[in-house]
Amino acid sequence: MSWGTELWDQFDNLEKHTQWGIDILEKYIKFVKERTEIELSYAKQLRNLSKKYQPKKNSKEEEEYRYTACKAFLSTLNEMNDYAGQHEVISENMTSQITVELTRYVQDLKQERKSHFHEGRKAQQHIETCWKQLESSKRRFERDCKEADRAQQYFEKMDADINVTKADVEKARQQAQTRHQMAEDSKADYSLILQKFNQEQREYYYTHIPTIFQKIQEMEERRIVRVGESMKTYAEVDRQVIPIIGKCLDEIVKAAKSIDQKNDSQLVIEAYKSGFEPPGDIEFEDYTQPMKRTVSDNSLSNSRGEGKPELKFGGKSKGKLWPFIKKNKLMSLLTSPRQPPPPPPASASPSAVPNGPQSPKQQKEPLSHRFNEFMTSKPKIHCFRSLKRGLSLKLGAAPEDFSNLPPEQRRKKLQQKVDELNKDIQKEMDQRDAITKMKDVYLKNPQMGDPASLDHKLTEVSQNIEKLRLEAQKFEAWLAEVEGRLPARSDQARRQSGMYDTQSPATVNNCAQDRESPDGSYTEEQSQESEVKVLATDFDDEFDDEEPLPAIGTCKALYTFEGQNEGTISVVEGETLYVIEEDKGDGWTRIRRSEDEEGYVPTSYVEVYLDKNAKGAKTYI
Repeated sequence: MSWGTELWDQFDNLEKHTQWGIDILEKYIKFVKERTEIELSYAKQLRNLSKKYQPKKNSKEEEEYRYTACKAFLSTLNEMNDYAGQHEVISENMTSQITVELTRYVQDLKQERKSHFHEGRKAQQHIETCWKQLESSKRRFERDCKEADRAQQYFEKMDADINVTKADVEKARQQAQTRHQMAEDSKADYSLILQKFNQEQREYYYTHIPTIFQKIQEMEERRIVRVGESMKTYAEVDRQVIPIIGKCLDEIVKAAKSIDQKNDSQLVIEAYKSGFEPPGDIEFEDYTQPMKRTVSDNSLSNSRGEGKPELKFGGKSKGKLWPFIKKNKLMSLLTSPRQPPPPPPASASPSAVPNGPQSPKQQKEPLSHRFNEFMTSKPKIHCFRSLKRGLSLKLGAAPEDFSNLPPEQRRKKLQQKVDELNKDIQKEMDQRDAITKMKDVYLKNPQMGDPASLDHKLTEVSQNIEKLRLEAQKFEAWLAEVEGRLPARSDQARRQSGMYDTQSPATVNNCAQDRESPDGSYTEEQSQESEVKVLATDFDDEFDDEEPLPAIGTCKALYTFEGQNEGTISVVEGETLYVIEEDKGDGWTRIRRSEDEEGYVPTSYVEVYLDKNAKGAKTYI
């Protein structure tokens, strides 16, 4: 089966068919190219998805990934990142092995096809030229024969006419002979050209055209084979990454199996355990007796001496004990505006409606007046140490010994601090050893350096080690103190009432001062109202002498805000100020323009840039 013999007269159709084959090949190349773009886009979306749910560095979210479920999720994210990489491999291999190769092949195919059909057209033109020569020779032979016949008839007519001279008859005879000779020459020429044409025609239809069409057939078959090979490569590229994708999925399953609910539960205990003992039983108070009622030593509160159950600081009901009381809200009451902040304006000039309908309306009194008013109202405040340390936390100055934390959490923080200091000491010691070795090398080989040049650095490192050791000893002492206070593991089930029953009243009083409340501060109770007032006066004096808050960042005013109420401050759009207190969830941010100008502005009115190195500032990424 050959195109040269079967399709000898289908030159134009073969030309159209081969062009269609090239178009199909180009369409397949376009299909593969779009597939590679889809794979790249899919891989990019997978990577972005994995990156989106990765824990942020130096954030609380990163601490959550110590749980096995979170670790498994993180492993899943990493495996999805590798999964996306395999789709990138598919795209790269399809581009290099199919798209690029087929594009180059299509260019070569077009050149080959052009060459074959150019050769075919050249053979067609040659046979057409031979045919035209044959036709011309045939017409000339026909014309000469007719001319010879007319000349012969004219000679015979002249020869029969008696009135014609002999000279005219001779002339007619010579003319007839000349015409006959020309006819004979045309006949011979026509015969020769006809033989030549027949030979050219046989070569054209039996040699040239079959050869050309055979080459075109082979070219088309190679194209078809190449398409099939490309489709196999298309499948193999996918198949090659299936084992790796399977490993990624296996790792995800392995990570899922590694989830340990018991371990996560233990981590929750370690993270939130306070170290406090549950409160003991409350004794029955007989109100029918005229005698002075007292509170059981087993309870966690002391009597006020007024014959009424005492309300703890920040409590709302008489039946609640301090381990279950919510976090102290005194500082929010004393310092920040009481009303919710106004929403950001929709227009470019928000100053047209200053503060809005939700701006603070209640005048903010001086801190000492509001504190005294709070003291004279019921219930009375009995815990000034808690208030003072709550103020310190509000201002961002956490105690160095972590005394604001519950015992167990304090022990954990101190242990972390000790471990960090020990690591720093080890680094400094390694650095000292390296400097010492370098100094020995310089002593043995003076040409390499001056040993005396390292003395200053060695002294500095030794001083750093000594400072770190002193710091570590300080935290170790605090840690030993906390560990000495914490109950033994075997005594966790003991009731607090049993512990206090064996103590003397003086010991109970001391323990009351050392107890820590759930809001993160120690409690100290007094039984006399006069002592409360004295402490309040001392506290006011001490609070007034405190240094101004340090700046923890800067902010830029997005809108103009007119602070017409007490505790707020006016800002102009585009103005840059210092941030001294972050938004605590009430919608207000505390800022400072100068030492004498500070106040609150709505958080939505400013764009905050916190300094991650500032003390008390959170880190945002």
